[in-house]
Amino acid sequence: MNESYAHSLDFSFFSDPRNQLEKIILHLESANLQEHGIIEEYIRTQGNELLRLLLQGFLDKQADDEKIESFVSDADGSHLNHVRKNTSRKLISLFGSVTVKRLAYSQRNKASVFPMDARLNLYSDQYSDGVRKRITSDVVDRSYDSAVKRHCETTAGAIGKRQAIALSADTSQDFVTFYEQRKVENENTDDLLVLTADGKGIVMLPDGLREITRKNAEKSKQKLQTRLSSGEKKDRKRMAQVAAVYTTRPNPRSAESVINLDKESNVRQFRPPSRNKRVWASVERESGQVIEEAFEEALRRDPKQQRHWVILIDGHPHQLGLIKRVMKEKRLKATIVMDFIHVLEYLWKAVWCLFEKGDSKAEKWVEERALKILKGQSGRVARGIKQSASKRGLKKREAIDKCARYLQKYEPYMRYDKALSGGYPIASGVIEGACRHLINDRLDVTGARWSLQGAEAILKLRSLNSSGDWEDYWSFHRKCSEQRNYADLVIKGAS
Repeated sequence: MNESYAHSLDFSFFSDPRNQLEKIILHLESANLQEHGIIEEYIRTQGNELLRLLLQGFLDKQADDEKIESFVSDADGSHLNHVRKNTSRKLISLFGSVTVKRLAYSQRNKASVFPMDARLNLYSDQYSDGVRKRITSDVVDRSYDSAVKRHCETTAGAIGKRQAIALSADTSQDFVTFYEQRKVENENTDDLLVLTADGKGIVMLPDGLREITRKNAEKSKQKLQTRLSSGEKKDRKRMAQVAAVYTTRPNPRSAESVINLDKESNVRQFRPPSRNKRVWASVERESGQVIEEAFEEALRRDPKQQRHWVILIDGHPHQLGLIKRVMKEKRLKATIVMDFIHVLEYLWKAVWCLFEKGDSKAEKWVEERALKILKGQSGRVARGIKQSASKRGLKKREAIDKCARYLQKYEPYMRYDKALSGGYPIASGVIEGACRHLINDRLDVTGARWSLQGAEAILKLRSLNSSGDWEDYWSFHRKCSEQRNYADLVIKGAS
């Protein structure tokens, strides 16, 4: 190595990491006949220290290069002309704790500002960009306790559970803005554009419940001291609205193929995969707002409505009312299709009014009526099962009457004959899967009770991850953070 370069000012900031590297190499040279796991752990721990020293050297060099600015003003436009040198702050990185030294600009009765913090785009807390990204990526798939434990085991940047919760909430705050400003390229396709929505309850802390649910919970008296009884759990949950928008190719098929009557064939029906799928959920925003976001997402993909839109519903009256309201306000056209899986559930509940539990004839009864419904005869099926119950003189027929009312009420959305010939989806597997993935797998674990802010943050982060937008969102979030923290800071360099 050139001697003048080795002792230059620029390289002197990195003399500590150079010494650390030499220390590691000397240790490895003298470590004879040691198990590879021992050496691996040594390299990990000492390597982290090497990386920490490299980061510290970089920050020290930035501090040494910082020049006094000719003009600095704060958010109020006040000229800050008092300069203090060697002020410092702690920064916890993935490699450990480092110190950021910089100039402070202040004035009487004014808070200090730090131009170096703005140049480095440091956050208002002590955690680095790498720590924030790592911990928020981890809490998406595992509990906070597990994520913190894993973080401390794999990095040198210590963090606590409370801080991890705060970082998750802070990271998720730009979710809505990200999708509002995101440009979606034209897919250049005539394939179907599908919208679907559903609701799923999340067990909340008392202050996270909606007001009417919270009042009902306060009024209810728990029958047992050690657990909740039947009917008591409903006042512990807050409904999260889940939505999905995706593209799929039309898949024309027959009613018989859906019921799978051709049991001798070993050929599996082809199902076109969904693509460009975005799924998301919110427990904080109202259902109408999330459903409106789904339509806005669809309009970004097809602003002139040149493609055929299909909306899958599950028959919830409030959800259907919201969908119709948004369609009317935005003057949109779409084919609304009732989820056929929900129809089958009503048929299966009705059949046990006619047959004993476990009777093999029940399956044939459901099959015959499901086939008729798939051929667009839901009204006839409703009348038929009511007449059958009356002829038999059934006294316990609540499930049959409920099924008949359901079929008659939503008959306009059960034109499965047209839906199948047009290749539309008739089952809401995508949104059911989204409910399981976004909510059940993470927020519905045994014993979990969520604050409103905590549940919303996790839902947003999981939505980004499921939709494949995590990296793009992270870049956007960093820019938004810089704007929030330093937009009002005015700096003019020395001439």
